[in-house]
Amino acid sequence: MPLVRIALRRGKSPAYLAALRNGIYQAMRESFGVPENDRFIVVSQHDAEEFDYDAGYLGIARSDDLIMIQIACNNTRTVEQKQAFYRAVAEKLAADPGVRKEDVLINLLETAKENWSFGNGIAQYV
Repeated sequence: MPLVRIALRRGKSPAYLAALRNGIYQAMRESFGVPENDRFIVVSQHDAEEFDYDAGYLGIARSDDLIMIQIACNNTRTVEQKQAFYRAVAEKLAADPGVRKEDVLINLLETAKENWSFGNGIAQYV
């Protein structure tokens, strides 16, 4: 049920992008209990003039390798599950493809279950 959007600066290899998608999906499976095959991920690469961020907001030293991850998901997770998820994503992306933890920004957009249709014009979770 999560819909993942990943935004980053243009120029990374297909292997790098696959590692991002795989790491986030693995973290969702482990921390959020996302079922197998529930995988919907979009990657958007941007030129420098289309990718704006503050390099020092909240005292975190970000680089041009910043990855912005936004996930639309059901509003069913606890604060503890979210914190575990944030840690898992940062750790997995640090391990492969080598993203600095400071360069992992995550935003959850929580929604009610009736706000999803996975096809056929049906709200499958209602």
